[in-house]
Amino acid sequence: MIGVGGANLWAGSGHTLFATRDFDLLLPLDPENALRAWATAEARGLDLLCGDEPLDRPRDRFLADRIVERRALVRATDGQGFDVDFALVMAGFDFEAVFGQRRTFLVDGVPIPVARLRDIVASKAAAGREKDRLFLAAHAQALRSLIDGEP
Repeated sequence: MIGVGGANLWAGSGHTLFATRDFDLLLPLDPENALRAWATAEARGLDLLCGDEPLDRPRDRFLADRIVERRALVRATDGQGFDVDFALVMAGFDFEAVFGQRRTFLVDGVPIPVARLRDIVASKAAAGREKDRLFLAAHAQALRSLIDGEP
């Protein structure tokens, strides 16, 4: 997990939780893994989108190859505010480096691998998007405290 959802797991307490509307999962550049992620989302009743359009069908290896090749983002959504982004890029990082430095959190008994908070923050800074700049500025002190406490 990357993004603000991942930062929240590092926060550990309700006093430092950050508002987010989605969850960002960084996937390896592996078409078979993408197919498994899509199948899992569909099995849970989530719709898959690429951009503003439904993800094409058939959802097969050919499509997965094209998505991975283009590093396209696929979003799984229930249409009511639960959104999961299957990201294939993390600004400034590659999957192997992030995954190699991950920390696993247990949430309701489920292991969730999460990027290091310092990597999440660095990636948001590297992305250069206005929403990321605002997030970093608004939470700079809390993020510094959390990063200082990182193992």
